[in-house]
Amino acid sequence: MRKFDYSFLNNGLLPANLVNLTANIASLKTMAGVRKDEYKQIFTELEAVAKVQSIKSSNAIEGIVTSDERIAAIVNQNSAPLNHNEAEIAGYRDALNEIHLGFEHIDFRNRDILRLHEVMMSFAGYEYGGQYKTDDNVILEIDSDGNRRVRFRPTPAAETPKAMEQLELAYMEARSDANVNQLLLIPCIILDFLCIHPFRDGNGRMSRLLSLLLLYKNGFDAGKYVSFEEQINKYKAYYYESLRQSSDGWESGENSYFPFIENFLSMLYMCYKELDKRFAVIHGKRITKKARVEATILNSLTPLSKAEICKIHPDVSPTTVEAVLGAMVKSGAIKRIGESRATRYIKV
Repeated sequence: MRKFDYSFLNNGLLPANLVNLTANIASLKTMAGVRKDEYKQIFTELEAVAKVQSIKSSNAIEGIVTSDERIAAIVNQNSAPLNHNEAEIAGYRDALNEIHLGFEHIDFRNRDILRLHEVMMSFAGYEYGGQYKTDDNVILEIDSDGNRRVRFRPTPAAETPKAMEQLELAYMEARSDANVNQLLLIPCIILDFLCIHPFRDGNGRMSRLLSLLLLYKNGFDAGKYVSFEEQINKYKAYYYESLRQSSDGWESGENSYFPFIENFLSMLYMCYKELDKRFAVIHGKRITKKARVEATILNSLTPLSKAEICKIHPDVSPTTVEAVLGAMVKSGAIKRIGESRATRYIKV
């Protein structure tokens, strides 16, 4: 049986691009937190929009689709499912709601994972909801001529309960290590979950629910306001390629987690960047560019240059940024540090 060992995350030899990605995400997370405290109503509206997109996209990845109008009606519980696809969508809605409302009380524990799977499968009436697979499954690949071949053989059904128990314990051990970056650990856990493929059906959707759960529990909740699942669906060819690369050699413990980690973090980074862009406009309501620039500089713990502020707000012209900074310096709200290209601004 495959052994789960995440000690490589604590050896100081991680690729620089992954370290940089986590640093960039952490920075954007701080900005999102500041905005959330100040603009609670806007984030509430963003959450409602993202929930619809998440439920639509996560199911669409698996070929489970209906119209946008029906998706909205099901998500907002204005209509009962009218067919099998809509029943699957309603099940994902309920499981996602459990995570949104109670992630603090749910964990990467076998009993919670089985419970979420049961909720997700309940509307469609599957008798195996909330149960690990009882028959071996394989992941097939179909070439351009329609020929099928086995791309990956997941953990056998007889070994699945034990494998999931070991995965749970390995995660508990790794997350208690202060030297292990949780943003790097989470995609490793999700990859191993996908390679075990513990359920007869719904493994992909469960992996995305568990991704959100672990991200939320670690304070990275951009996926609540900009759909994480939509990013995966938008770039699913890259997602599946990273999964293929990182699962190669998994059975013998010779795989590399790094391609999947990079893809996972890239999707999360895009959520935070998209949140940055969507912050300006939601349902026709607009926060002024002046207010956004002011909030950025006033809530920064470190001095910022004009160029850095322009990067945070790409839709705000350098002229506007310069005018706002000049007015804030004149009013005494901020002070100028350095000269010429080295000029930075900080709250007084």
